Amino acid sequence: MPYNKTTPDGNFFRLTIQSDALAENMLGDADHRDVLVYVPFGHDGKDLPLLVDLAGFTGSGLAHANWRNFGESLPHRLDRLIAEGELPPVVVAMPDGFTGLGGNQYVNSKAMGRWEDFLIENMLPAIEDKFGCGGEGRRGLFGRSSGGYGAMYHALKYPDVWSVAGVYSADMGFDRIFLPDMPKVLRALAPHEMSFEKFLKSFEKGPHYKSDDIHALMLLAMGASYDPDPDAYCGVSLPVDLHTCELDSEKWAAWAAYDPIVMLEEYGNNLKKLKMLWIECGDQDRFNMVYPARQMHKLLKKGGIKHTYEEFPDDHFSLDYRYDKSLPQLVKALNS
Repeated sequence: MPYNKTTPDGNFFRLTIQSDALAENMLGDADHRDVLVYVPFGHDGKDLPLLVDLAGFTGSGLAHANWRNFGESLPHRLDRLIAEGELPPVVVAMPDGFTGLGGNQYVNSKAMGRWEDFLIENMLPAIEDKFGCGGEGRRGLFGRSSGGYGAMYHALKYPDVWSVAGVYSADMGFDRIFLPDMPKVLRALAPHEMSFEKFLKSFEKGPHYKSDDIHALMLLAMGASYDPDPDAYCGVSLPVDLHTCELDSEKWAAWAAYDPIVMLEEYGNNLKKLKMLWIECGDQDRFNMVYPARQMHKLLKKGGIKHTYEEFPDDHFSLDYRYDKSLPQLVKALNS
């Protein structure tokens, strides 16, 4: 297979956005964030729709622009799809959402920072003012895994801001994707005297990061996102007893309130305002996300909420090829 890129390159811009919304975090993270902005070849961004790419856990929008072996970076994929006439020209913003706890759910949190406010109140005006893109009815967002969760969460809460959402292999059905892993988190904490602080400081030292520890870190980040404890190190909390793993019903209720399937009861009608909602998941997803995805599809159908739902024979990772099908549909909907 020849290594050959023949499509013209779009342009890249790097904005640094200062944010009071992020200054209040408990992690010591910076109060400013870089955002890469892709503008297609032959355009300056003016009057084009805007998509925001939300990275998954341990990821960053900055990495999505990197060269890829045996594949395409997101910008190269956009270049090709636009050159082929499959994708209408679109500006795509790739914010750096990485945090001291390894990732982001893009919600407002006393521990992690007010990420909802950053995206809507800080990032969008900065990009739209500079490039003349987006605007009411012409903004959308998409993401995979934690980024897919962010896309679904924002679609549910802010349909007057975002008009389309691409939700890929997203965190939903917390009872099925988070609760079964609580014993593993406690085992990861055990060598550190069940101390969040000692675990996190040990993890930070590295230099080797075990997959089980990364997964435990993710669950701690979920606690800091959904039920931050202002008295705990980095605001981390878990919804279980650290000795017996018994469920704390009050803490679990705080987590569950952020589950898109639970949120659907209160915010479901907001989704009817969207121009397009695309939901998909691999039927072999290693984190079992396909089951709540199916439930979401069933509930949306029952509620008469228009959406596209697709399953495909694959796992959770290396799925960027799926964007070839969905991104053109999302952008065409923004242009409608």
